[in-house]
Amino acid sequence: MTTAQFNGIEQPKLEWAKEWLKEIKCSYVNGEWVKTGTNELIDSINPATGEINGNYEIATEKLVNDAVAAARKALESDDWKKVTRKNRAKILQSIGALIKKHQAELATLESLDNGKLYTESWEDMTECIELFEYYAGWTDKFYTENNPVEGNFLSVTTADPIGVCGQIVPFNFPLQMAALKMAPALAMANTVLLKPANATSFSAIRFFEILDDNNVLPPGTINLLVGDSKVGSWISKHPDIDKLSFTGSTKIGKQLLRDSADSNLKPVTLELGGKSPNIIFDDYKDLDAAIERSFIALFTHKGEKCSSPTRLFVQETIYDYVVEKISERARNYKCGDPFDPNSDQGAQCTKAHMESILEYIESARVEGASIVAGGERDLEGTNANGYFIKPTIIANVHNKMTVAQEEIFGPVLCVIPFKTEEEVIEMANDTIYGLGAGLWTGDPSRAHRVANQLKAGMVFVNRYGCYDMASPFGGIKQSGWGKEYAIHSLNSFVSKRAIWFAY
Repeated sequence: MTTAQFNGIEQPKLEWAKEWLKEIKCSYVNGEWVKTGTNELIDSINPATGEINGNYEIATEKLVNDAVAAARKALESDDWKKVTRKNRAKILQSIGALIKKHQAELATLESLDNGKLYTESWEDMTECIELFEYYAGWTDKFYTENNPVEGNFLSVTTADPIGVCGQIVPFNFPLQMAALKMAPALAMANTVLLKPANATSFSAIRFFEILDDNNVLPPGTINLLVGDSKVGSWISKHPDIDKLSFTGSTKIGKQLLRDSADSNLKPVTLELGGKSPNIIFDDYKDLDAAIERSFIALFTHKGEKCSSPTRLFVQETIYDYVVEKISERARNYKCGDPFDPNSDQGAQCTKAHMESILEYIESARVEGASIVAGGERDLEGTNANGYFIKPTIIANVHNKMTVAQEEIFGPVLCVIPFKTEEEVIEMANDTIYGLGAGLWTGDPSRAHRVANQLKAGMVFVNRYGCYDMASPFGGIKQSGWGKEYAIHSLNSFVSKRAIWFAY
């Protein structure tokens, strides 16, 4: 790994990480690190080198049961139940402060595990800090309702913690997704079982170490269960877990729903896949800016983002120009060591995922599309043993091709021509997904008209990818159930009760 310097942010903690990773890690239950003694280990592979970072024990079903029992006990314990809202806010603020103090450690582990650029991991940690600070501000501002009922009655709605919350997070934003689920759950006084992705567990393990070292929360309030898909299944099927929140693939999300139905019908929040359209009309004046933003919105984090604008629809009159310019941008984008400030793109998270992306690219060739940039593994120099894929632009795509319909989750952009507004709306909506959508136009009437016809949970006009904690994030169709961020996350972690008073 490089020792090059980063400007404006703390330097990576690579030597520290090397020492920290020497010890076999394990799960955290009821305030203790628990060795299972099963000798079932998962190796964390550094995607940039193919080498083993370190390893950890797989949680057992008994340990999952113990974690649920501990979370249930903590939920009802005065040590957590009677913490005032103001003190709960202080706890969340202290968590944010601890992440900030250890930001370089956590970002280093994230890049070693995931393969994303260190600068991207640093930004992710900054959002983790902000999430805990943001939801700290909500603890005493979540109002319940006085219901306007008829007759001589007073009807009020109360909100209680929903209970023991199982939270399963993906490999692409390991700690940021954990923070997005943990912060609102704790703000509403719930208890948590967190399961990180098996490929990217180390930042969560270190995070829990930091919280444990500082005695931030009562034992059992938060529990960490590391392991493979069996662990996630035990969580989703557990009859004493009250709420399940999952971010990941649509396929696994459907299985978790079945698990919930077969156990206790626990409510489930799902943030799943996407195949988001991004439309450039020929009346948009700053075409180069639209091309640049469309490129960045997809290729940062090596395309491993559910909301990426993976289908770029371009009006025929400007199609050749856009393909030429965005392909030139892709060819100049440099894959490389995540800890090298000169790298533009890191490595795909796992070897299997890299191979899946390459198979999709090959399917485009077979179906008659044109690979105009990238389209292959990057094996140059120090990249030879890593899971790097050159930024790929596929032109002459029609909307029924495999690459235009299935989620690739990598650095692959499909550029699709269109003639009319009506035609592109139909193609944009012709997908099982409905997470994000974007459009670029100089016509305000068209902007409103098209935005209101795109079937997506989020629509971005003249700037793809606008995210803020005050605005809901989430999709429709097979992109998920429910919304996250703002009050929407809080609503998913409370149980409401209507009380009637006769007078």
